[in-house]
Amino acid sequence: MDTQDKLLVVASPHLHHRLSTSRIMWTVSACLAPAGIWGVSLFGWGSLFILLVSIASAMLTELIISRAQGKFTLTDGSAFLTGLLIGYNMPPSVPAFIPVVASVFAIAVVKQAFGGLGRNWMNPALAGRVFVLFSWTSQMTSWEPPRYTLLCRLLGGTDYASAAHADVLTGATPLNIGSGKFLAAGNYWDLFIGNIPGCIGEVSALLLILGAIYLFASKIIRWEIPAAYLACFTLLVWIFGGDILFHLFAGGLMLGALFMATDMVTSPLTGKGMIIFGAGAGILTFLIRFYGGFPEGVSLAIILMNIAVPLIDRGTKPVKFGFVKEERK
Repeated sequence: MDTQDKLLVVASPHLHHRLSTSRIMWTVSACLAPAGIWGVSLFGWGSLFILLVSIASAMLTELIISRAQGKFTLTDGSAFLTGLLIGYNMPPSVPAFIPVVASVFAIAVVKQAFGGLGRNWMNPALAGRVFVLFSWTSQMTSWEPPRYTLLCRLLGGTDYASAAHADVLTGATPLNIGSGKFLAAGNYWDLFIGNIPGCIGEVSALLLILGAIYLFASKIIRWEIPAAYLACFTLLVWIFGGDILFHLFAGGLMLGALFMATDMVTSPLTGKGMIIFGAGAGILTFLIRFYGGFPEGVSLAIILMNIAVPLIDRGTKPVKFGFVKEERK
């Protein structure tokens, strides 16, 4: 019998889609690039070095482990994206060994130890960031004020070097000093465009939102998680009398809600599950920011919800076609 006449039985999915894993990873990285370029322009060439060290460490670790397994997975872009996100979550003046440790931990322990891409139960970049945050808290919470670049001037940003009360921004992010003291020297527009102290890639809410809009339009990420995350967080801030715009644009909320909570591997599979996941992350972020020991709570909130994903998937799985869901008596 000719092999062409044989019936081939293969596993699903049976429909081809133009979005491969590598295309998704590299597209997300490209959408993150403007925020990184802004961070480098704001904090100087040292921040670019931190980004390159983070990416190189992640990719080298991926290369060593994948080659030891007889595979080559660098081209799928996941290690590059993990290193990029770790670099984005680093203070500009952090010692170079810290992003190296974070990247190695993220790839070797959180990703590859569980079987590689698609099998990790926690976002590797967030896990790496939290690991070094608790290991070297002082270095991970040391900041520097932004430079007043030509682009900041054109966009109408504040020159903190000559602004009244500028000393409040020395060595602290807006979340560290609170909305009242920050707004005495800066304004909401500074928060939105990213003319503030902070981690390299998280400061510009504007550029992160623009990058996410393309991902939404390309259907690479869905609306449920970011919408539920930001809506629940905003509602709680409003109920408890916080400054909504300040807390939306300060810190890593936009980076976390738009680019890290939406990670396909570590987020729920169903639309209902995504809403639960996003709502839970928003509630936890609020609790940590307002009542915890850290001014920022995005990383920890998303990781805690990553742990709950199997339970969420089990509770929200759809009824099989042709079956009737039994009602409890």
